Amino acid sequence: MQRQDLSQSYATIRQLTEKLCRPLALEDYLPQPIQDVSPPKWHLAHTTWFFETFILKKYLCAYQDYNPQFNYLFNSYYQSMGTPFNRPQRGDLSRPTVAEVYQYRAAVDDQILNLLKTAAVKTNPDLKALLILGLHHEQQHQELLITDIKYILAQNPVMPAYSPRGSKISGREKQQVIPLNFRTIEGGLKEIGWPRDSGFCFDNEMPRHQVHLAPFRLANRPVTNGEYLAFIRDGGYSDFRHWLSDGWDWVQANAIQAPLYWQEREGEWFERTLSGDGPVDLHRPVAHVSYYEAEAYASWAGKRLPTEQEWESAAVVASGVENVAGSLLEDREFHPAAPINATANGFYQLTGDVWEWTNSAYLPYPGYRHSADALGEYNGKFMSGQMVLRGGSCATPQNHIRLTYRNFFHPEKRWQFTGIRLADNL
Repeated sequence: MQRQDLSQSYATIRQLTEKLCRPLALEDYLPQPIQDVSPPKWHLAHTTWFFETFILKKYLCAYQDYNPQFNYLFNSYYQSMGTPFNRPQRGDLSRPTVAEVYQYRAAVDDQILNLLKTAAVKTNPDLKALLILGLHHEQQHQELLITDIKYILAQNPVMPAYSPRGSKISGREKQQVIPLNFRTIEGGLKEIGWPRDSGFCFDNEMPRHQVHLAPFRLANRPVTNGEYLAFIRDGGYSDFRHWLSDGWDWVQANAIQAPLYWQEREGEWFERTLSGDGPVDLHRPVAHVSYYEAEAYASWAGKRLPTEQEWESAAVVASGVENVAGSLLEDREFHPAAPINATANGFYQLTGDVWEWTNSAYLPYPGYRHSADALGEYNGKFMSGQMVLRGGSCATPQNHIRLTYRNFFHPEKRWQFTGIRLADNL
């Protein structure tokens, strides 16, 4: 990527983050209903802190902190950079103000863009790599912004809308959904992980390595709301036989009866979206389900979840056949789209809509080593107790999706757009 391209990418991505916040009222920038959700103001500041801390402080001589207190307030989890502010209390920070955070962003952006005008990026590959990492980090937070805003607004009983439902969503409502079928994927020795020298990836996507897979079958699309509703109506949440022990305990302890944002009223199911409240659309992919729910549904359906290696090997096959356009961040629908208009050989994968749970624990690939510097904390320290998701969602930027991307969450989490794709043995 040339300096001009990097400058344009930086400006475009940083501006998009702020555009995503424009529909918010000032009061929307602060709430933090649960620990998993960060206030929009914090996202704006933290992503700026990342560029200031890892680039400006390192590569600009005599750089002075914009505000020394920000290193404490807006550090997420980098212990190498000092003790972070307590995560569950991010919503307690009324100061700095929203206006001051936007001033902070503008000041750091000016410095970064000036740096990009120099020869330093061309002559220093480490600086260029850090800038690109920072942009992908910002895109991760764009997705988190959307999901966190959704959770924040959903706590309000008057059901405020963040964004009106767009034409792409409404235009699909009466069209034919792709029938669920299973594509056979040949087994054998497979290459998994990001190929070296093929552009950007996160360190947890490497090293590329070989695995042996038995032949298997993978569903051509995610599970829909209508299919999941059949599980609910069949007593799926009250039948322990379909649940892992931890999942059953979670269901019982939290009185879980449906996906997050679903509510039954007078025998009809409704769903909270960023466009407000409305009937559950049976044709769209089910979203906001935990790993426990995904695994229980698969058991009820007589299938299973794919491993992440199976998912990736199938995605390689899918990349060579006709695919279907899903919903991504750029569409500004912020809701999964119904899978429609596929050919007989079509495969609905890597198109956004919902992240798909796999049956793989989030662990290092063979030969993985995290770096010894602060950025070694980016992914490696979280390789315990979490499950891998693959694909992307309706809140994922289009150029942020790739075959080898490894998302990961604890098995009970469901505030992200998380869904289900079934697999089966031959």
